[in-house]
Amino acid sequence: MRSFLFVAFLALFITGCSSYQTIPEPQVNQVIDQWHKAAANAQFETYFDLMSNDAVFIGTDATENWQLEEFKAFAKPFFDKGKAWSFTSLERNVYSVNGVTYFDELLDTQMGICRGSGVIKEQNGKPVIAHYVLSIAVPNDNVASLTEMKRNWDASYIKELKSR
Repeated sequence: MRSFLFVAFLALFITGCSSYQTIPEPQVNQVIDQWHKAAANAQFETYFDLMSNDAVFIGTDATENWQLEEFKAFAKPFFDKGKAWSFTSLERNVYSVNGVTYFDELLDTQMGICRGSGVIKEQNGKPVIAHYVLSIAVPNDNVASLTEMKRNWDASYIKELKSR
Protein backbone atom coordinates (compact mmCIF):
# COMPACT_ATOMS: atom_id res chain seq x y z
CA MET A 1 0.00 0.00 0.00
CA ARG A 2 2.83 2.42 0.87
CA SER A 3 4.52 1.84 -2.46
CA PHE A 4 1.23 2.53 -4.28
CA LEU A 5 0.82 5.82 -2.39
CA PHE A 6 4.41 6.76 -3.14
CA VAL A 7 3.99 6.03 -6.86
CA ALA A 8 0.68 7.95 -6.92
CA PHE A 9 2.31 10.92 -5.18
CA LEU A 10 5.29 10.79 -7.55
CA ALA A 11 2.99 10.71 -10.60
CA LEU A 12 1.04 13.74 -9.33
CA PHE A 13 4.27 15.58 -8.58
CA ILE A 14 5.76 14.88 -12.02
CA THR A 15 2.51 15.83 -13.75
CA GLY A 16 2.36 19.09 -11.79
CA CYS A 17 5.97 19.96 -12.62
CA SER A 18 5.65 19.17 -16.29
CA SER A 19 2.68 21.51 -16.68
CA TYR A 20 4.80 24.51 -15.60
CA GLN A 21 5.69 26.24 -18.87
CA THR A 22 8.38 28.79 -19.57
CA ILE A 23 7.27 32.04 -21.14
CA PRO A 24 8.48 32.67 -24.72
CA GLU A 25 11.05 35.44 -25.10
CA PRO A 26 8.87 37.62 -27.39
CA GLN A 27 6.16 37.69 -24.70
CA VAL A 28 8.71 38.51 -22.01
CA ASN A 29 10.07 41.40 -24.09
CA GLN A 30 6.56 42.67 -24.76
CA VAL A 31 5.63 42.69 -21.07
CA ILE A 32 8.80 44.50 -20.00
CA ASP A 33 8.58 47.05 -22.83
CA GLN A 34 4.90 47.76 -22.04
CA TRP A 35 5.78 48.10 -18.35
CA HIS A 36 8.52 50.66 -19.04
CA LYS A 37 6.25 52.52 -21.47
CA ALA A 38 3.40 52.65 -18.92
CA ALA A 39 5.73 54.30 -16.38
CA ALA A 40 6.97 56.85 -18.93
CA ASN A 41 3.35 57.67 -19.83
CA ALA A 42 2.18 57.70 -16.19
CA GLN A 43 -0.32 54.89 -16.76
CA PHE A 44 -0.61 53.67 -13.18
CA GLU A 45 -3.17 50.89 -13.73
CA THR A 46 -1.40 49.53 -16.81
CA TYR A 47 1.96 49.58 -15.04
CA PHE A 48 0.75 47.67 -12.00
CA ASP A 49 -1.45 45.29 -14.02
CA LEU A 50 1.82 44.08 -15.58
CA MET A 51 3.06 43.03 -12.13
CA SER A 52 1.98 39.96 -10.18
CA ASN A 53 -0.24 40.23 -7.11
CA ASP A 54 2.76 39.32 -4.96
CA ALA A 55 5.35 41.39 -6.85
CA VAL A 56 8.47 42.83 -5.26
CA PHE A 57 10.37 45.88 -6.54
CA ILE A 58 13.90 46.45 -5.28
CA GLY A 59 15.02 50.04 -5.90
CA THR A 60 18.44 51.65 -6.06
CA ASP A 61 18.34 52.81 -2.44
CA ALA A 62 19.27 50.17 0.16
CA THR A 63 15.99 50.89 1.97
CA GLU A 64 13.85 50.15 -1.10
CA ASN A 65 12.52 46.61 -0.86
CA TRP A 66 8.93 47.27 -1.87
CA GLN A 67 6.14 44.73 -1.62
CA LEU A 68 3.45 45.49 -4.20
CA GLU A 69 1.08 47.62 -2.10
CA GLU A 70 3.97 49.60 -0.60
CA PHE A 71 5.39 50.18 -4.06
CA LYS A 72 2.02 51.38 -5.35
CA ALA A 73 1.78 53.87 -2.49
CA PHE A 74 5.33 55.09 -3.14
CA ALA A 75 4.81 55.37 -6.91
CA LYS A 76 1.31 56.91 -6.98
CA PRO A 77 2.41 60.56 -6.45
CA PHE A 78 4.91 60.24 -9.33
CA PHE A 79 2.26 58.82 -11.67
CA ASP A 80 -0.23 61.48 -10.55
CA LYS A 81 2.22 64.19 -11.68
CA GLY A 82 1.97 62.90 -15.25
CA LYS A 83 5.33 61.14 -15.57
CA ALA A 84 6.76 58.54 -13.29
CA TRP A 85 10.13 57.47 -14.70
CA SER A 86 11.44 56.73 -18.14
CA PHE A 87 13.54 53.62 -18.68
CA THR A 88 14.52 52.51 -22.17
CA SER A 89 16.10 49.11 -22.60
CA LEU A 90 19.47 49.25 -24.35
CA GLU A 91 20.17 45.54 -24.10
CA ARG A 92 18.21 42.62 -22.66
CA ASN A 93 18.88 38.96 -22.01
CA VAL A 94 16.04 36.52 -21.34
CA TYR A 95 16.58 33.11 -19.77
CA SER A 96 14.23 30.19 -19.23
CA VAL A 97 15.44 27.25 -17.17
CA ASN A 98 13.33 24.50 -15.63
CA GLY A 99 10.13 26.50 -15.97
CA VAL A 100 11.57 29.72 -14.52
CA THR A 101 11.79 32.79 -16.77
CA TYR A 102 14.08 35.63 -15.77
CA PHE A 103 15.93 38.49 -17.44
CA ASP A 104 18.47 41.24 -17.09
CA GLU A 105 18.71 44.49 -19.00
CA LEU A 106 20.80 47.62 -19.35
CA LEU A 107 18.66 50.74 -19.23
CA ASP A 108 18.94 54.34 -20.37
CA THR A 109 17.41 56.32 -17.48
CA GLN A 110 17.38 59.77 -15.90
CA MET A 111 20.05 58.32 -13.54
CA GLY A 112 22.30 57.34 -16.46
CA ILE A 113 22.87 53.67 -17.24
CA CYS A 114 21.11 51.34 -14.85
CA ARG A 115 20.68 47.58 -14.73
CA GLY A 116 17.38 45.89 -14.19
CA SER A 117 16.81 42.23 -13.56
CA GLY A 118 13.71 40.29 -12.77
CA VAL A 119 11.50 37.25 -12.83
CA ILE A 120 8.45 36.77 -15.03
CA LYS A 121 5.67 34.35 -14.16
CA GLU A 122 2.19 33.54 -15.37
CA GLN A 123 -0.76 34.85 -13.41
CA ASN A 124 -4.30 34.24 -14.60
CA GLY A 125 -2.93 33.03 -17.93
CA LYS A 126 -0.77 36.08 -18.70
CA PRO A 127 2.91 36.82 -18.09
CA VAL A 128 3.61 39.40 -15.38
CA ILE A 129 6.64 40.75 -13.55
CA ALA A 130 6.97 39.05 -10.17
CA HIS A 131 10.29 40.48 -9.02
CA TYR A 132 12.36 43.40 -10.31
CA VAL A 133 15.71 44.75 -9.12
CA LEU A 134 16.96 48.15 -10.29
CA SER A 135 20.57 49.19 -9.73
CA ILE A 136 22.70 52.08 -10.88
CA ALA A 137 25.59 50.83 -13.00
CA VAL A 138 28.84 52.20 -11.62
CA PRO A 139 32.00 51.97 -13.73
CA ASN A 140 34.74 50.08 -11.89
CA ASP A 141 36.99 53.15 -12.10
CA ASN A 142 34.44 55.10 -10.01
CA VAL A 143 33.75 52.52 -7.29
CA ALA A 144 36.38 53.84 -4.85
CA SER A 145 35.07 57.42 -4.98
CA LEU A 146 31.46 56.26 -4.77
CA THR A 147 32.27 54.03 -1.81
CA GLU A 148 33.90 56.96 -0.04
CA MET A 149 30.96 59.24 -0.83
CA LYS A 150 28.44 56.88 0.78
CA ARG A 151 30.63 55.56 3.62
CA ASN A 152 28.88 57.47 6.46
CA TRP A 153 25.38 56.65 5.24
CA ASP A 154 26.27 52.97 4.81
CA ALA A 155 27.84 52.77 8.28
CA SER A 156 24.73 54.28 9.85
CA TYR A 157 22.35 51.97 7.97
CA ILE A 158 24.46 48.89 8.68
CA LYS A 159 24.33 49.77 12.39
CA GLU A 160 20.54 50.14 12.17
CA LEU A 161 20.13 46.79 10.39
CA LYS A 162 22.33 44.97 12.89
CA SER A 163 20.34 46.38 15.81
CA ARG A 164 17.04 44.96 14.57
